[in-house]
Amino acid sequence: MLTFRDFSDALKRLDIERTRPVIAHASLSAFGEVRGGAETVLAAMLINFDQVMMPAFTYKTMVTPEVGPPDNAITYGSGHDSNRMAEFFQPDMPADRMMGAIPEALRRHPKACRSEHPILSFAGINVEAALKTQTSDQPLNPIRALKEQGGWVLLLGVDHTVNTSIHYAEAEAGRKQFVRWALTPQGVVACGGFPGCSDGFQAVAPRLRQVTHRVQLGPSQVTAVPLEALTIAVRAMLAEDPQALLCIRPGCERCGETRKQK
Repeated sequence: MLTFRDFSDALKRLDIERTRPVIAHASLSAFGEVRGGAETVLAAMLINFDQVMMPAFTYKTMVTPEVGPPDNAITYGSGHDSNRMAEFFQPDMPADRMMGAIPEALRRHPKACRSEHPILSFAGINVEAALKTQTSDQPLNPIRALKEQGGWVLLLGVDHTVNTSIHYAEAEAGRKQFVRWALTPQGVVACGGFPGCSDGFQAVAPRLRQVTHRVQLGPSQVTAVPLEALTIAVRAMLAEDPQALLCIRPGCERCGETRKQK
């Protein structure tokens, strides 16, 4: 069984200045049994880093309209059943289960703040300025803000296929973004800047080998990459090959539309 001390010691061994902000992605189950669960992992992050941010996305707010802009990697009119199950976004809405237990523990923390994007919100502690940069059409701006502060991506038991910061780097490189719609108390809201598929993102790992900090923790690894180096690596890959980092699934609508981009 892993403990708070195990996680705290592992994060210290990453050798990252505690004043550097981190955007974290984590899988609690990847570490087996953890005494204290998600709150233990969160406490270890907060004792090692002054500023912590995580995605707190809420996909249950999404609706599919009957019509919309072309080349948007969505089948309009196909959401009749899912639209009936959609929920209004509220600031206290739990993070989607796909995010995992640790982002939800962060969202519930008494010192945490959350951005107001109805689909792609972020939660964090001591990152209020970064969260305020988010807009409906620039949902990944908080990542840019952390990058400008010399921030790091922290991956606990997960790989780059869940690394939201690669989406930010793609957008910076000019890769196609999409529009999605969310149900809010004010009505249905269009949200631009919606990113593509992340299933092919692990292909960036060899480019980051020299700047990646890595430690073993129980059955899984904890890795960290500087946001600046990550952004540079992704932009270089896309400059060399505009189809880099796309997935190979034949039915992936977003990667299919991205391949059409000139």
